[in-house]
This record gives sequence, structure tokens and C-alpha cells, in this order.
Amino acid sequence: MTHAPSAPAESDQMTHREIMEALTGLLLAMFVAMLSSTVVSNALPAIVTDLEGSQTGYTWVVVATLLTMTATTPIWGKLADLFSKKLLVQVALVIFSAGSVVAAVAPSMGVLIGARAFQGLGVGGLTALVQVVIASMVSPRERGRYSGYIGAVFATATVSGPLLGGLIVDSPLGWRGCFVVGIPIAAIAFVVLQKTLHLPTVRRDVRIDYLGATLIMAGISLILVWVSLAGTSFDWISGTSTALVAGSVALIAAALWVEARVAPEPVIPLRLFRDRTTALATAASVMIGVAMFGATVYLSQYFQLARGMSPTEAGLMSVAMVGGLLVSSILSGRVITRTGLWKRWLVGGMVLVIAGIALLGTIDATTSLWVVGGYMALTGIGLGATMQNLVLAVQNNTAPADLGAASSVVAMFRSIGGSAGVAALGAVLAHQVSDGVRTGVEGLVRAGRISQEQLVAMQHSTGDIPKLADLPAPIRAIYEASFGDAVGHLFLVAAPFAVVAFLCILFIEEVPLRTTNGPTVAESEVEAALVATGEPADYPGYRVEGAEGDPRPGGPVR
Repeated sequence: MTHAPSAPAESDQMTHREIMEALTGLLLAMFVAMLSSTVVSNALPAIVTDLEGSQTGYTWVVVATLLTMTATTPIWGKLADLFSKKLLVQVALVIFSAGSVVAAVAPSMGVLIGARAFQGLGVGGLTALVQVVIASMVSPRERGRYSGYIGAVFATATVSGPLLGGLIVDSPLGWRGCFVVGIPIAAIAFVVLQKTLHLPTVRRDVRIDYLGATLIMAGISLILVWVSLAGTSFDWISGTSTALVAGSVALIAAALWVEARVAPEPVIPLRLFRDRTTALATAASVMIGVAMFGATVYLSQYFQLARGMSPTEAGLMSVAMVGGLLVSSILSGRVITRTGLWKRWLVGGMVLVIAGIALLGTIDATTSLWVVGGYMALTGIGLGATMQNLVLAVQNNTAPADLGAASSVVAMFRSIGGSAGVAALGAVLAHQVSDGVRTGVEGLVRAGRISQEQLVAMQHSTGDIPKLADLPAPIRAIYEASFGDAVGHLFLVAAPFAVVAFLCILFIEEVPLRTTNGPTVAESEVEAALVATGEPADYPGYRVEGAEGDPRPGGPVR
């Protein structure tokens, strides 16, 4: 085992200019990761219609990426504690680009979903590693400023993605162009990182917990398959449902056992959750994932299918939410850097998120677009003050040797919440729209406004996503009303999850941000406990220095 200077120690010598040069490549990589989901959002109705998919297919084009991103995020985080961070970011960019090429030429929904799952492997790496690399370069106190930049990139990708996607779908390139647009940006990010990012390479024994990661991914996959297909492909209460739920519980239980008892270096170190901040921030991230991803991913369907907008027009509507997110993320990051205090931003942000989601729960197909935009802006302001600062709070309490794992755990659980939210709320949406359309069409038949022969000639399942322009006016009105009511209902379902996130944040103890990358509060507590008991130091990643019986942490093993 080689003992080399730790990454944080050297990163303290980086000037602001050097950090900004490296940050340029990192932010381009982050932009690519965010763009991969936002650029396709307004294209999804056209994609699913062109490939003859259903509402379930619509859901899984989103869930496939979230699922693999979720399952691999902690692995990337662990690898970041073991290998060259720059090389890992570049590998993630290559994986993302390869998945994008396959998605662009996909001939069917199955191939597209598979390509999106492969894309998610790269997105998981980019999402986790950018946070880890920034944390390796700057202290927690200064990190607030750079977290603001990440928030700004997130907002820019979220704003430009739907707009760019809408323009591409309406252009001769069609929806397939949406998967190609990120490849040149990924290539630029690759080159910029090669020239500007210079971090010490970590050297220590490599032991990756592949078994634990496989069990976690399998358990999450089964539960997502259940919530997305139950009620359509099989009943909620049925033998198939029982088998899927039981299998998921068994796999997750096995994963916990492996992580706690078997894996020498678990992909999710359960000891991290002994720290109250980490445990509560992780729980809050799950709830935010459900509320944010689960509800907002269907807003593009609302604008296109309930309000009759084009993909480009639907993209313009997203400016309201992302504009609020952009302003609050930059403002909160700068103020936190100046004051070192962060909890008030988390609490205030979640209050606004709850208010915004609750108000969005009142929308339908006739709500004024100005009103909808105002509700979206309120939600965006809250999210901008919350998401990045939860990661910052965890990093502030984490040992440098566990920085990658801890950062990725928060991102992973937020993705788990998002995956479950998208799948579950997608199932709710499909069920409500089908019921609403079926009831409405039966009413038209009884009223004589459409004949039974016309209904049969349409040959259109209520579970599919139609081309509204091809439908008779009365049936189109039914679809629009059904989608409008159903999407509003999704936000009401999501609101309680935002409330739970707020309660978790209330109980997080505020610890002033450190101004160096030295020992954390959590490490100090470990050291005190070791000195009190006389036990040998076994805090992962640390060596013992000093005379026998003097178990002082000697710093991270590198």
C-alpha cells in the first residue's frame, strides 16, 4: 500500500483560476448528464407515438436511465476513492456517448429503453463524480460558491434542454436528433478535462462490492417493475404482485446483509448513516426525488396533451420553473459561502417546494398558463435552495476517505426516490387517463356524438398515447381534459413526500462549514471514542500513528 499526499492537501494549493479552469470541464460534463434527460422530455410524446409505445413505455424511457444511474452511482463514488477521478469522469463520458448513439438509431421501444439504460451508466458516473471532484479541490466553506455554479448549470440544462429538444423534434432531424446533440458537448468536456484537471491519483487496494451492487440494482428493479406494470399488465393484488414484492424485499434484505457483514468495502457503507446529518439528508433526498422527478417529469405531457402545445412551446413553459431554480441556487450558494450557514436555506427552500407542489395540484386543462407558470417558478425557487445544499451538508460531516461514497449515496437515494416516483406516478397517470377517456367515450356513444363503428375504426387503446391532431374533436377534448385532471392529481399525490422531506430537514443539526479539507466533526467523534476506549483505530481509510495505545488518526490512507 502506498502512502502519498492526500488529494485535499494538494488541492488547497490550487488558485481560484486553476479551480475555474478545471471546473469548466466538470460543468460541461454535468451539463451533458442533465441534458440527457431534459432534451428528451418534450420529445417523448413524439417518440412513443412514432415507435407505437404506450404510457408504460413513456414511463420506462425515463425510468431506465434513472434506474441504472441509481444503481451505479455508489459504485462510481467508491471508484472515485480508489482510482484517478479524471479518468473515471472521462470513462463516464464515453459510456454516455455510446448509449446516445444506440438510442438515436433505435428501431423499437425495447431497444430505446435498453439504450437509455446504458446511457444511465454514464450519467450515474457524471452525477456522482463531478460532486466528488469539486469536493476534492475546495473546502466545504468555499464549496457553496461552486455548488451555486452547479445549480446554474443544472438550471441552464433544464431550460435549454426542453427548448432544444422541442426545436429538434420540430426540425427535419426529428426526435432522433435529441440523442445526438449531447455527443459533441461530451467530446469537448473530455478534452477540457484532459488539459485542466490534475488531481493526485489515489493508490490503495481495490475491493469493489459487485455482489452488493448487483443485489441493490435487482431489488430496486423488481419494485419498479411492479409499480409501473401493476394495474395494467396484472392486478395490484395478485400472485404476480406478491412474487415481485417478495422478491424485491428478499433481494434488498440480502443486499443489506452483504453490505453490513460480508463486503470488506461495501458500495454503501452503512456506518455512514450513524451520522445524523447523513441519515436525515439521505431520507430527505429520497422524498425530494419522489416529489420532484415523480411529478415534474409529466409536465411536458400536460402542456402537449392537455394544452395542445408543440414541443417547442412546451419547452418555453419550463423556463418558469428553471428560472426560479437558477436564481435561488446561485444566490443561496454565494450567501452560504459568505456566512457558512446553510440550514435556513434548506428549511426555507422546502417550504416553497411544498407550497409550489400543492398549488400545482390544483391545475387542470383550463388553468391559466400564467398561473401554472407562477406555481412552477415557486417550486423551482425552493428546489434551487434545497438540492445541492443537502449534498453540501453531508460532505461537511464526512471523512475525506469516504467523500466519494457519501456524496454518491445522497445522489443515489435521490435517484431511487425519483425512479420510484416516476414509475408509481406514471402508473397512476396511465390508470386515471384510461378511466377518464373510457368514461368520456362511452358518454359520447350514448349521446350519439360518435358511432360505435367510428369507435371501432379508431382501433386505439386508451392505454396508448395518441396523436391528438388525428382524433375527432370530441375525443380530443376528452383526452385533453383527462390528461389535465390526471397531471394535477399527481402533484397532490407528491405533496406528502415533500412534507416528509421538510420534517427530515428540520431535525438536521447545523454544523458550520469547515474552511479546510481537514478532519470532520464525524472524525473527531470517532477519535474521541477511540481514545476513551483504548481500542485500535479502525475507522476506514485511516492509519494509526503514535505509540502503542495512542490511537490517533493519522489522516486518510492514500
